[in-house]
Amino acid sequence: MIDISVEKIALLLIIAVLVLGPTKLPEYARKLGRLIRELRRMASGAQEKLRQELGPEFEDIDWRKMDPRQYDPRRIIREALLEDESLPEPSIPAQMQHPVQPPARPVMRLAAGQKAPFDDEST
Repeated sequence: MIDISVEKIALLLIIAVLVLGPTKLPEYARKLGRLIRELRRMASGAQEKLRQELGPEFEDIDWRKMDPRQYDPRRIIREALLEDESLPEPSIPAQMQHPVQPPARPVMRLAAGQKAPFDDEST
C-alpha cells in the first residue's frame, strides 16, 4: 500500500529524534500507535457495516473489475471496432425508401450579354 523504503523510515526517525527530543519521542510513538489502531478499527467497522447493509448477494463482487483505472479508452475503441458485425440492419419504413423529389423549378436562361441577377444587400 504505502511504498516507504528502509532509508526513508530511518530518515524520518532521525528527524523525529531531533525535533521532538529523546524525552518526548516515546510518548508520541505511543500516540501514533493508538491512532493507527483506531484507524484500522474504524476501517474494519465500516467494512463490516457495509457488508451487513448490502446483504449476502454483494459479498461475491469482484471490486477490481470496477476499478476505473483499468479502463483504457484505446482498448475500448479497438474492441468496439473489431466487434462482430452480426447486428441486424435497421429497417427503413417504406415511405422513406424512395424519398419524394421536390418539384422541379423552372430553369432561367440568360440571353447573351445579360448579367446574372445579383443582390447587393445579401453580401
